Amino acid sequence: MSGFTIPSDAWATDEPEYPRRQCQRPTWLNLNGQWRFHYDDDGKATHPRHVVDWDRTITVPFAPESERSGIGDRGFHSNVWYEREFELATVDSGRVLIHFGAVDFEARVWVNEQFVGGHDGGYTPFTLDITDVLRPGNVQTVTVLAKDDPHDLAKPRGKQDWHLEPHSIWYPRTTGIWQTVWVEELPPIHIGGVNWTPLLERWEIGCEVFIHGHDGAPLDLRVRLHFGDRVLVDDRYRVIENEVHRRIALSDPGIDDFRNELLWSPEAPSLIAAEIQLLSGDEVLDEVRSYTAIRGVALNRGRLLLNNRPYYLRLILDQGYWPTTLLTPPSEEDIIRDIELVKAAGFNGVRKHQKIEDPRYLYWADRLGLLVWEEMPSAYRFTHESVKRTAREWTRVIDRDSNHPCVIVWVPFNESWGVPNLPTDESHRSSVVALYHLTRTLDPTRPVIGNDGWESSATDIVGIHDYEEDPHRLLVRYHAEAGERGRLNDLLVNGWPGGRVLTLEGHPHEGQPIMLTEFGGIAKAATGDERGTWGYSVGASKEDLARRYVELLNAVNRIDDFSGFCYTQFCDTFQEANGLFTADRTPKFDIDTMRNATIGTTDTPTEVRVDGTGDERTQRE
Repeated sequence: MSGFTIPSDAWATDEPEYPRRQCQRPTWLNLNGQWRFHYDDDGKATHPRHVVDWDRTITVPFAPESERSGIGDRGFHSNVWYEREFELATVDSGRVLIHFGAVDFEARVWVNEQFVGGHDGGYTPFTLDITDVLRPGNVQTVTVLAKDDPHDLAKPRGKQDWHLEPHSIWYPRTTGIWQTVWVEELPPIHIGGVNWTPLLERWEIGCEVFIHGHDGAPLDLRVRLHFGDRVLVDDRYRVIENEVHRRIALSDPGIDDFRNELLWSPEAPSLIAAEIQLLSGDEVLDEVRSYTAIRGVALNRGRLLLNNRPYYLRLILDQGYWPTTLLTPPSEEDIIRDIELVKAAGFNGVRKHQKIEDPRYLYWADRLGLLVWEEMPSAYRFTHESVKRTAREWTRVIDRDSNHPCVIVWVPFNESWGVPNLPTDESHRSSVVALYHLTRTLDPTRPVIGNDGWESSATDIVGIHDYEEDPHRLLVRYHAEAGERGRLNDLLVNGWPGGRVLTLEGHPHEGQPIMLTEFGGIAKAATGDERGTWGYSVGASKEDLARRYVELLNAVNRIDDFSGFCYTQFCDTFQEANGLFTADRTPKFDIDTMRNATIGTTDTPTEVRVDGTGDERTQRE
């Protein structure tokens, strides 16, 4: 193989911007940067030769609606074209693949004006083999057409607005390439994918490896796992039918059981490093590096268990937007900063809302210790096509992200978006039930919330959205005294917080954990001018915001029947100014006060510090 120069630090764990830490090779070519760009609003061009005027340049992977792209055009554009050259030395005998992290919504790709494939779905990756269309020499041209109808409400679009200007809780659109594009050269016979499944009850790790290009010759796979300097496993397996499926047991050392050090949690995010070699005899044909973890998620007697112990979830709703880059993280440093701020504010997880996050975020959540609820971006019409699109994309999401220990809950639907007639329409109810069972089929190791917020049917956790701003009323509504559990069950059947019934007829509460998965949403504009901002309630000042937050969290932390909560939201997002942090990630009041309220250790709810000096305080009116 001669296509790339291997850097001296090829296996550096934290190589900046590396797109896929779960299956890492030392040779890759990043195609982010300057591309030629063209709007084709009339849709006349169907082939690269039809684009005669590349009138703009764009910085990939930032969407053309974003400032960082260099374009910043938020108008309606259904067809956008990209093109650039890259250098690739002569390929001796291997395969050359081009990877796209995400392209919204329909992508069509040509290399050297030869069509090589496409992909539908704006949140998941795809890979194309471009070996057979490479030119002799080393300069290649890649062209991409992205088709993204801004008015199509039958496609999974999450928080992307269909109006010209963002309104209410919806934000600017994302069109075209918005995650990393990269090329790698692989040997003819290579490792095509790696799946890990922690099996805590038996101290085992399920390992699945898939081989591509196998010609039938005997092959072996060497799997080496280690934790720091301690080698846990060094095994060799025969490849059968192009696959290896093994349960790797971590031996019990006896009473001094070091294995407890391996347990992954937000408090101790222990990762197990993995090296995998594909062997023909003693010859190494291919090698990848990966990682996994020992981590168990279960439900028992109305509680969520993490590593077999009850674990109270303190989540914050995270839209995953940045002011100048929209859905695309500006850099790895910005990802790390977000995670560190969430943890500093006392939360142990995030609910990634209506977004499938960049896998680099999940990598850092794995490393730094942050739980993630992963939620499918909604379509807003119920049609035959919307159901097919959602099911197809959701399946790819689970395939992409099931290796990450940080991901602990799957959420196919939110607040009946895309299935608005759940109480009355059998097809809408069947859609939720079907995706719930599909998710449980593809990944039986994690809980699934069929429809988060209300109108619950098939679900492992009952999620409630309630933006009641009075802490006392919230406490009275959900806080049952000893022996009054029937009152909460009656609320689940007959209550209407937010104007929606919590459980659908025929789907009673059967002991699942109950969580307040959206509440709060207190707006406070960074400038002090609340005109044009949106929130579920509005704080008059930073002192008022701090007081409201402390009192609300004091109430929620006292509700014994909740197994966790999710506060709305992490940071201000465009017109939605109800974050604990501003859009540039500045805390709106003292972060120690924030943390103490989040974790329930505030002693005096009537007295709240709002900055770091301890000088400014506010009293309950």
